Amino acid sequence: MDFAKLKRRLYYWIHQIVNILLRLTWHLLHVTIHLCYFAINIANALESHLISKGLLRRYKSLHISKLQYLAIVIESEDCRTSNVIELLQWLADLGVKHVCLYDMEGILKKSKDFILEKFDGATLFQENDVLLDQPLMTLEFASFSDGKEAVAKAANVLFMKYLKSGSTSSYQGEQIFTESQMGEALKTVGGNGPEPDLLLVYGPARCHLGFPAWRIRYTEIQHMGPLKSMKYGSLIKAIYKFTMVQQNYGK
Repeated sequence: MDFAKLKRRLYYWIHQIVNILLRLTWHLLHVTIHLCYFAINIANALESHLISKGLLRRYKSLHISKLQYLAIVIESEDCRTSNVIELLQWLADLGVKHVCLYDMEGILKKSKDFILEKFDGATLFQENDVLLDQPLMTLEFASFSDGKEAVAKAANVLFMKYLKSGSTSSYQGEQIFTESQMGEALKTVGGNGPEPDLLLVYGPARCHLGFPAWRIRYTEIQHMGPLKSMKYGSLIKAIYKFTMVQQNYGK
């Protein structure tokens, strides 16, 4: 009995020691990851500061002509008009001429008059406008409802064409709508704006937050972090990385 009791106590202490070692390993790994992220953030902040001061030579010359249309996606909870206006001023200083401002809930769209008034170096972008170099920046305001309504209207246009073609009068197999037909329908209802060359996401989520998917088929997407923590150097770096990317389009 004494040997069995000793054996149980030995197993108990081994189990306790193993648990302690596993917890220590987990906490050590957790701390290591946090330190790595902290070091990366410090390095990025330092690089951004050097870029904004013009101390890194390769970022001094931007081929801004490659960036015809820029989309900025902002988390709705992070939409501060003061930050947006400052960001637009940075873009204007860099020579960006066409910008789309997007948030899911349409907060920016509701504030477009205020933004256009405060940022007097911009005009409202119309869907039929041509992306040409011009003195003033053009701004497009979009939200999740725009894409949702556009898809619903485009689907209705395709359905009406399907009915008018007499396809329901006799069995012709399953009707399939192609991507080109959907694109034409979106143009008809006014839901097929310019495709951005670059999309910058400001917010915690690393996704486009519902920005119309048919407009970003060939778009470069970069996550920029929270809008309140935006940095001029990070903006220059993102645009520089885009201008250095060689885009290959499929047939």
